[in-house]
Amino acid sequence: MVDFVRLQQLMKDRLESDRSISSVEAVGADLDEAVASAASLLNVTIRHIEYEIIERGAKGFLGTGKKEWRIRAYPKVEERAVAEMPEMDLGSFEVAAPILVDKDGDVFVHISPEGAFVKVVPPLGKGRRATDRQALEALNARAVREIDEDIVSRAVKSAEGEYVRVGSIIANPANDAVITVDIADQEMKAYLYAQPPGPGGCDLSAETILSFLRNNRVVFGVDEEKVRVFADRPVYNEMTPVAEGTRPINGRDAYMQYNFEVDQSRVRLKESSNGKVDFKDLNIIQNVVESQPLARKVPAERGQTGKTVTGKVLPAKNGRDIPLPLGKNVHVLDDQVTIVADMNGQVVIVGGKVNVEPVYTVQGDVNLRTGNIIFLGTVLITGNVEDGFSVKAAGNIEVHGTVGKADLDAEGDVIVHQGIAGKSAGSVRAGRSIWARFIENAHVEAGALVVVSDGIINSQVDANKKIICQGKRAHIVGGHLRASEEINAKILGSPVSGTETICEVGFDPKSKEKLDSLSERKTATEKQLEEIELNLQTLVNIKKQRKSLPEDKEAALRDFVERRQFTAVELAKTNKEIEAVQNYLNGLKTRGKVSASAKVYPGVKILIRDIKDDVKNEYRAVTFVLENNLIRVTKYEEPDEDVKRGPDGYTAD
Repeated sequence: MVDFVRLQQLMKDRLESDRSISSVEAVGADLDEAVASAASLLNVTIRHIEYEIIERGAKGFLGTGKKEWRIRAYPKVEERAVAEMPEMDLGSFEVAAPILVDKDGDVFVHISPEGAFVKVVPPLGKGRRATDRQALEALNARAVREIDEDIVSRAVKSAEGEYVRVGSIIANPANDAVITVDIADQEMKAYLYAQPPGPGGCDLSAETILSFLRNNRVVFGVDEEKVRVFADRPVYNEMTPVAEGTRPINGRDAYMQYNFEVDQSRVRLKESSNGKVDFKDLNIIQNVVESQPLARKVPAERGQTGKTVTGKVLPAKNGRDIPLPLGKNVHVLDDQVTIVADMNGQVVIVGGKVNVEPVYTVQGDVNLRTGNIIFLGTVLITGNVEDGFSVKAAGNIEVHGTVGKADLDAEGDVIVHQGIAGKSAGSVRAGRSIWARFIENAHVEAGALVVVSDGIINSQVDANKKIICQGKRAHIVGGHLRASEEINAKILGSPVSGTETICEVGFDPKSKEKLDSLSERKTATEKQLEEIELNLQTLVNIKKQRKSLPEDKEAALRDFVERRQFTAVELAKTNKEIEAVQNYLNGLKTRGKVSASAKVYPGVKILIRDIKDDVKNEYRAVTFVLENNLIRVTKYEEPDEDVKRGPDGYTAD
């Protein structure tokens, strides 16, 4: 027994090895005879072979121009597969029978000066064979005399498809069939027009017709098979197409294939997995990266010449070339057809040329009209960033207006000309520095500096280097500020109690944040381990008293043992990470300081490294530093001048 999967595999294997099997070459006076010979050599029936024609034969006439057909034949793939399969139960499989064409045998009569000839072809499929009577009636219809009925009978029986002389006629050349040729459609077509022969007139042979066409300038596009069919079964007093020329084909013009959306106004909304569409994500910007292929020119094609039936060559036009649409920040590869980007940015077509723009400009506000912005370069916003939207850039982000309850994330600098009003939910992150007029109720994080002119109110601000708040109203009131090197403002804290202002310096904020997270994880893991130990000890004591435990309690005991081992490993791993972060923080040589050029109000908390000090008195123009593990109050120190000046001349003032 072989299942269906096995059957499929066998068929697949046979299809793949189709050409590796043996084949045979066979010849015959016509195609049918060659196919029959091949079937005999392969020991299969005719309908179970496949073949390809190596050389076409020609029937000739009266022994002249005769050429045998030559084919190469193979057993059909299905037959080989079935023959080599093990015995199987097909069950409910329905095996479709091959579709055969049924065609009766036929008789053709040809009259020539040498006499009357008859050709008998065999039937196909379940067709009926031609009969002696059918042949004799066809001969009598052409007034053939002295018919040799024995030869007719043998021809019918053998049905070899060859003309055999079976009688004589009284030839009258004046009554022979007459043909003319009509060359039409600007010499693109040729039609044969034949008049039937009269009494004693001869028929036209295929060779005669082909020779006549050549002598009348029809030398190209002749359908020889149609001519031979016409010779066997002529159509008189009608135009029969026998030749057709080929028309020239002009080459296609060169054109550009773009790897991006050319229509810049088209909005491409994305649908989430739950079927909802976020209309803030309009995907208007088409970001590209350096060396990304942007477009490719498909070269022009050469035209294909045509030819009339008289042999005249009809020229064709070659396709027109086009110049490469090279714009700014792109170049063409060595293949001279592919355009690639020189940098990260936005790909656009300007003036018909491909450009990569390193700066994406939003004229106006970031809102539902623009959607969220994601750009692999610098983003310039001439208006505001409204609540609920996000802007992400691989370069800088510059906002001429204000930033509301939004998310900004830049690998470079973030410059906000007005200010950031986060409404306790907005966040701004910069890989380098953040420059703003004010920061209020927001979470801000910078890889280098945070520089503000008017004030920082109730915000969480982290800077890997410095937080500088310098200007006429440079207050830091409320919130949690952390910087590695320095926090400097005009006024720290507020005379009104209830607002806690925390300033931490002398460490890497990110590492400190990681340390706090690890410490929380350690506390939770220790508590979990303590509970496991308690439950485990309880089960162990019960087992000592009772000598055994029920099956469910025994399973719980094993589970607690495994969990204790796993939790202990996790705790050890966390302790190792904490130790690594602490060693890093202790190794920092940063001299952290907190400064106020005007006032420091009581209630401000100062943390330098691990030393904490709650300000209890009001100070004027002071700097807090760490000396001998004590926070000391010294004379106010001005921040560096270069810190006050931002990118592109932007200043904190």
